[in-house]
Amino acid sequence: MPLMRWEPLREIDSLQREMNRLFDTFTNETSVESTRESFVPRAEIHETSDAVHLKLEVPGIEAEDIDIQASTEAVAISGERKSEIKTEEKGMTRTEFRYGKFRRVIPLPVRIQNTHVKADYQNGILTLTLPKAEEEKNKVVKVSLG
Repeated sequence: MPLMRWEPLREIDSLQREMNRLFDTFTNETSVESTRESFVPRAEIHETSDAVHLKLEVPGIEAEDIDIQASTEAVAISGERKSEIKTEEKGMTRTEFRYGKFRRVIPLPVRIQNTHVKADYQNGILTLTLPKAEEEKNKVVKVSLG
């Protein structure tokens, strides 16, 4: 068996490229070109004693272009941001905006009353109030010692 020279810097560089590829796969943000086709809106979730409050950042989308579906255990939000680039004038156009369809399914920490969900959309922020199911509100667990 021939001896091979070990080059630690090459190994580190190879490892870094592989880690970057893995992270790009998980975040779906490999480049500006690929993110123009679709995007994932950022979300914020907050739980109170009566409800789960969910906010999604979806600027530049009309309310009628957003579809919300709620089950007792998850919420699915989908929509589309349509491109408004006009090429009537000659010249260069560069955009870093993200256009295209999105779909996000968010599992909820507790069961909700999906027939009583309230939605509000202002200034590009979609706010959902998801009331907890009655059995979740009244859920008390006895903890015993020993």
